[in-house]
Amino acid sequence: MPERDYAATVQAIRNVAAGGAAPTARLQRAMELIQARHPQYQWVGIYLLRGDMLELGPYVGAPTDHTRIPVGRGVCGTAVAERADQVIEDVLELDNYLACSSTVRSEIVVLIWEGDTILGQMDVDCDEVGAFGPVDEAFLTQVAAILAPLLKHA
Repeated sequence: MPERDYAATVQAIRNVAAGGAAPTARLQRAMELIQARHPQYQWVGIYLLRGDMLELGPYVGAPTDHTRIPVGRGVCGTAVAERADQVIEDVLELDNYLACSSTVRSEIVVLIWEGDTILGQMDVDCDEVGAFGPVDEAFLTQVAAILAPLLKHA
């Protein structure tokens, strides 16, 4: 499968989301599918918004100490505070970056919405500078819309 065959991944995630497993298990399987099909997505995870705190949900990749992130802190917290996705070409150029790994160089955060309400976000890291762009954001936005109903029960 080509590295950037997003349409096939979107369909696979639709199938997983419609399955009968528990919501958290379906979210975990979706993260596994994304990482397996798109190797540039080296860490893929979901943070659930609980009040003014982001709490780590299902993810694939190296363990992280950042299991709870206050709104407004780091790339993830900034996305919620600004109500906007974040595409960071080089995380080393940020003053407020929360390093999950010393090797991460680029990050993309796409919010997961229900109407006007932020439910959480997808966070993806890569060890290469400039790994993410508009195509990745569009892909992850599609995935976020598919997964949004599951976040309410995760």
